[in-house]
Amino acid sequence: MDIVDGTSGGGRAALAERARALAESGRRTVLGIAGPPGAGKSTLAAQLVAALDGRAALVPMDGFHLAAAELARLGRADRKGAPDTFDAAGYAALLRRLRAPDPVHAVYAPAFDRSLEEPVAGALPVGPDVPLVITEGNYLLYDDGPWGEVRALLDEVWFLDLDPVVRAGRLVDRHVRHGRPRPRAEEWVARSDEANARLVERGRGRADVLVRLTPAEA
Repeated sequence: MDIVDGTSGGGRAALAERARALAESGRRTVLGIAGPPGAGKSTLAAQLVAALDGRAALVPMDGFHLAAAELARLGRADRKGAPDTFDAAGYAALLRRLRAPDPVHAVYAPAFDRSLEEPVAGALPVGPDVPLVITEGNYLLYDDGPWGEVRALLDEVWFLDLDPVVRAGRLVDRHVRHGRPRPRAEEWVARSDEANARLVERGRGRADVLVRLTPAEA
């Protein structure tokens, strides 16, 4: 496993060059960015897409959250974000489509609207001429059930490492911004998000690159 200091200018440039090399491989490639909740996955993924200037598309795993009504029906609403609160098989199926793009038609991926706390179908078009797909999420290296199919569908996976105290604080602030009272947000992070983080950490050793981050850069 390669280790990159994601806080330094040289480290960030190295990550961008590594992504660019995947985009220039001559075939459609898929880069996964994994890590526990609050590690900065979506931030890094968006930075890479911007740096590649039209040669990469972002498809977050979060678009495969089950809808709130379905979570309520299944009795899982109080632990939203756990592995069984996503359509893992659907995510794997989309990755298979993305790896073998139609020569003419775009593939449409779902997004996740944090203001609604719901997935939105067909929100993210990936054109056939885009050489690199970047996908980010908690469970890209998780190997239970349908999640076990995901790693083989990714050409490379980076795992983000950030101090857990910093992560937890950021998660609390995120939940507050999206409407949870702070005491409820703190309870949710301690009970749900950190339990999920422990599951995510189990897959760290399956990554190709470990990206170490400091609070200022995550």
